[in-house]
Amino acid sequence: MINNEIKKLPSPLLRWSVLFFVSLAMFGNYYVYDSIAPIADMLKSSLKFSDENIGQLYSVYSIAAIVVLIFGGIIIDKWGTKKSLILFGAIAASAGIVTASTSNLHVMLVGRVLLGLGSEPLIVAVTTALVKWFKEKELSFAMGINLFIARLGSVGADNSPSLASSLYTNWQSPLYLAAVLGLFSLFGAIIYFFLESNAEKKYSLAKAGETDKLKLADLFSFSKSFWFIVLLCVTFYSGIFPFRSFAIKYYMEAHGASRELAGMLNSVLPFSAMIATPFIGLLVDYIGKRALLMMVGSIFLLPVYLMMAYSDITLYIPIIMMGFAFSLIPAVMWPAVAYIVEEKRLGTAYAIMTLIQQVGVALFNWMIGLANDYSNASSTNPEGYNLGLWIFSVLGIFGFIFAYLLRKSETGPNAHGLELGIKKIAE
Repeated sequence: MINNEIKKLPSPLLRWSVLFFVSLAMFGNYYVYDSIAPIADMLKSSLKFSDENIGQLYSVYSIAAIVVLIFGGIIIDKWGTKKSLILFGAIAASAGIVTASTSNLHVMLVGRVLLGLGSEPLIVAVTTALVKWFKEKELSFAMGINLFIARLGSVGADNSPSLASSLYTNWQSPLYLAAVLGLFSLFGAIIYFFLESNAEKKYSLAKAGETDKLKLADLFSFSKSFWFIVLLCVTFYSGIFPFRSFAIKYYMEAHGASRELAGMLNSVLPFSAMIATPFIGLLVDYIGKRALLMMVGSIFLLPVYLMMAYSDITLYIPIIMMGFAFSLIPAVMWPAVAYIVEEKRLGTAYAIMTLIQQVGVALFNWMIGLANDYSNASSTNPEGYNLGLWIFSVLGIFGFIFAYLLRKSETGPNAHGLELGIKKIAE
């Protein structure tokens, strides 16, 4: 006999429980990723790592993410979100343990490769899971909460010298803490597995679409506006993330900040984005002006590195300006792609955008480390950091140029509606 009973939708409590546990999984890998920066100077003094080595610990993550970007989506589509979350959560969780367990650079690099192989597809799997549970309603809000909780991992890692000050007597204890918190990546995935397995029997869940994959044939269909966004994306993130990799060490050695203060200053970027990004998204949906706002964000980023290098102004000013740019540009940039690229090619668009972003971040993490070593950047030679700061400034200049070209393209005859808001569309 055919069961014609229509399954009901899951309760709000169950849906928000799912949101919490998948976000907890992302919290774990965000914390592990950012756990190197607070001990960068210790790795140099205790283990004789160079700044190039520290940059490599971040670069190999991005290289691994590039590799898995092509195959991770295929695994998620084939295995489903439940099994994929456990697989990638386990890989990400093991990464923290491997990194903390050794003083050998090459083994540490293996740990960071594992983190890239686990964390990036874990994020994709979490996004896919949220679509299944929130597609009918509240999806944007759920994704905003998910990112808020995940970025708490970055904020927590940056502020760990204050929150767990007793551990900062050596380089290894903070990494052991990161390894423990990294287990949340697996714990959250396991809880989700049981929640979805139980819910499938009782409730009707939305069907998630295929995950983003790179389809080479689609590359030739993209407009110049899309490529301007991609170029802005790679220059912007290449200027932000590699700076954060060395920022705590830089604030301590070039500006005399304590480890606790330096960590707090480095946390301004993810914290400001946590708070401001959802509100910026609502504002942009209403007023439009997306290309113009990307230009504004680029202008705010332009002077910050040279202000740190050559002025006596308090660090709070350039860091707040950077935090504003970090809140504004991503909040506008990623959704803008959906206005420019037709829906059937969005997967390829986001895949190529993420891939090129990771290439840039990998390259410049390594390059900044080399630049610091070349200039002998240290507490006894703080001017040695200036070469790296000039590299970041040049990236900022190119980012502004690409934002300007995007604005010019989107105010011309071939515009895609980036500058239109809800009010204008209604008219």
